[in-house]
Amino acid sequence: MNYLLSKTHRIIALAVVMSICADCYLSQTTPVVVPAPFPVKRQENREFWYKNGNDAIERSKLIIGKPKKAKNVILFIGDGMGISTITASRILEGQLRGESGEENRLSFEEFPFLALSKTYSVNQQTSDSAPTMSAIVTGVKTDEGVLSVDQSVVHGDYTTVAASRVPTILELAEQRGMSTGVVSTARVTHATPGACYAHTAHRDWEADANMPQAARDANFPDIARQLIEFPIGNGLEVALGGGRTKFLPKTSSDPEYFAKGGERLDGRDLTAEWQKKFSNGAYVWNKQQFDAIDPKKTKNLLGLFEPSHMKYEFDRPKDGAGEPSLSEMTSKAIDMLSSNKKGYFLMVEGGRIDHGHHDGNAYRALTEAIELSNAVRTARSKVDLSETLIIVTADHSHTMTIVGYPTRGNNILGLVRSADGKGDPDTKFDLDKNKQPYTTLQYQNGPGAVQSLPRPSLTEKEATDPDFKQQALVPLGSETHGGEDVAIFAIGPGANMVHGVMEENWIFQVMREALRIPAP
Repeated sequence: MNYLLSKTHRIIALAVVMSICADCYLSQTTPVVVPAPFPVKRQENREFWYKNGNDAIERSKLIIGKPKKAKNVILFIGDGMGISTITASRILEGQLRGESGEENRLSFEEFPFLALSKTYSVNQQTSDSAPTMSAIVTGVKTDEGVLSVDQSVVHGDYTTVAASRVPTILELAEQRGMSTGVVSTARVTHATPGACYAHTAHRDWEADANMPQAARDANFPDIARQLIEFPIGNGLEVALGGGRTKFLPKTSSDPEYFAKGGERLDGRDLTAEWQKKFSNGAYVWNKQQFDAIDPKKTKNLLGLFEPSHMKYEFDRPKDGAGEPSLSEMTSKAIDMLSSNKKGYFLMVEGGRIDHGHHDGNAYRALTEAIELSNAVRTARSKVDLSETLIIVTADHSHTMTIVGYPTRGNNILGLVRSADGKGDPDTKFDLDKNKQPYTTLQYQNGPGAVQSLPRPSLTEKEATDPDFKQQALVPLGSETHGGEDVAIFAIGPGANMVHGVMEENWIFQVMREALRIPAP
């Protein structure tokens, strides 16, 4: 025993000495060298990513045992809902109730299982929604800008899609006779919902008008067509969100905004085709029609509530035709899907969290995240958690930061006022070196960038206005995504497979294993 201890001590001492010597030597003689981009030496392909995920599940079983079986899975995606967004939304929700806010908890923060998700894609450190959502629903990481195809695809080349397509969890559920649905506040053909049912070499091919002539000549299906023509099982039961123009012919007039037409060049009205395809199907485009849908009588529901994305939750009450909230769409979808005794898979996206951030408008991003939390609460109240797995995560983050030393309960949208009271003698707000106040929430880049110094002076009224664009560092027309890990929250059967730091594509494997779908 004495010998082992002395040997251990000698090894530790030697390591410390070597470290100190190395530091001294390097600091004196070695210049700082920025390394070249690290080459990916491992052979990455769909088989690699499948094995990567399957091995993770098997390791998890060694810790938790065999996970319980789920009948249903509801996957919530807060598009762009990074950790700072969750924190700020939590505080804002509490403050809107008159509380200090920090002690508040969003609905999914009550879930018992939590992990971090690594959101890089095959060819990007900081990813967009196409490869990240593709990883979540297929188990295979892929390149930027493509949907539910592996990395062998050539971006923008429709001829490479057939050989590179990978099945999604929604498609696998349909093959088992389960009901399926997608709900989003973005266009239903946008990257996140689109990845659930479509396979394409370019995420922007939402309608045929968005595709190159060669792809149209070859009759390659755009994303809207892939939703309507979905060939697996008996088709999607529910698709709710925005994006009417992608489904209507160019010669048509939008039912809500008469001056607008559709986008389709092929002359097809895909909303009419949906109703023709499903004898008990319905198409709705306003809240009155949506509310009138009886889930017991309607088996397939297509709802397209805006020509493009749906209104922000803050702006929704001003919509003339009326739009359902994300919570209301979630509730209706569950009512429709839950009649299937074989179970269901439902994806719900708070898509406009991302859009608020891109616009540098924290207020709308955060209120969208709060509504996502409301939708999660709605879902939890309607399902049996002994048979339904609920996962809440984000596809990627954004560059919004929470800065300064604001006092407890300080308006999360407002100017920093620290607890020590050493700010401006008149306003008590903290000041920068140029004697200007600054906000708690800021962006690293985006449309709110300061173009000259000193920064323009701000008032609390300006900073807390819902239309205010937070000041940013780097001027860009659209704020970018962030590359840090995002959170995964889970509850229900199989939720205990969510733990530690996970690759984003492992989420697919968690859902697959919970549903007892054989490993690919």
